[in-house]
Amino acid sequence: MNLLVLIIAFTALGGVLSVLAAGLFLLLPEKQRDNVLPHGISFAIGALLAVAFWGLIPHAFEEVKPEQFQSLSGTILVGILSFFVLEKLLVWRHCHSNHCDAHNEGHDEQGEHNKDDHQAAGTLIIIGDAIHNFVDGVLIAAAFLTDVQLGIVTSLAVAAHEIPQEVGDFAILLQSGYTKKKALFYNVLASLGTVAGGVLAYFSLEDLHDSLPYFLALASSSFIYIAVADLIPSLHKKTDIKTSLQQISLILAGVLLICTLHGIAHDIEIDGHSVESHENHSE
Repeated sequence: MNLLVLIIAFTALGGVLSVLAAGLFLLLPEKQRDNVLPHGISFAIGALLAVAFWGLIPHAFEEVKPEQFQSLSGTILVGILSFFVLEKLLVWRHCHSNHCDAHNEGHDEQGEHNKDDHQAAGTLIIIGDAIHNFVDGVLIAAAFLTDVQLGIVTSLAVAAHEIPQEVGDFAILLQSGYTKKKALFYNVLASLGTVAGGVLAYFSLEDLHDSLPYFLALASSSFIYIAVADLIPSLHKKTDIKTSLQQISLILAGVLLICTLHGIAHDIEIDGHSVESHENHSE
């Protein structure tokens, strides 16, 4: 079978399959889903931070020379500040089009202002997920161009790695006011970034190699910003010991699961997953 066809098929599998598997969360009855949703937010915080600090950032630094460390760190900083500005613009636009009172005195933390913040968080998670999926597509294509069997295993590892994160994404989008259909649609749409990354890598992998670490850094900055600026503050609304311990446990569970899956994926991919290995193979 043509290698490009394989790359398209398995990047679609790695991206869309993980979304559909995580989408089973949407099949829960509304009452049960509402009960699970706050726990999903806690889990999402751990998953997002683990993906950023355990996966994306270390991988980005592995791909650059020491003299590029500062510029790569600067990309993360600029990314976080840019997402702050973007969120401000999204909230401002929504407030002016719907006449909310987000800019008036005494912001109602349970009211419209909070709703606007959640809607902006939903938009940011889609953007960040699309960037992350694009990078996954590039890496899957690199594995296929090294060895077909490695490419197949890598795409399955990516799908397994993405499922817990996608569950968290669904929880965030539902909290942001998205309907189940819209949450599924936008997650599937973002997952197609995997296919786009795979196809682009097939035709221009060598050109993408230099910019790949900066894509990783930008994706990590979006996940860090969402977790720290939008999700963690929402957990402070309940301060009783039982709820706090549940929140901490679920955050740690999100971190542990992502780190475990990342370790498994790393062991599978280590023999040829990187772009450099493809270049050496081509030579």
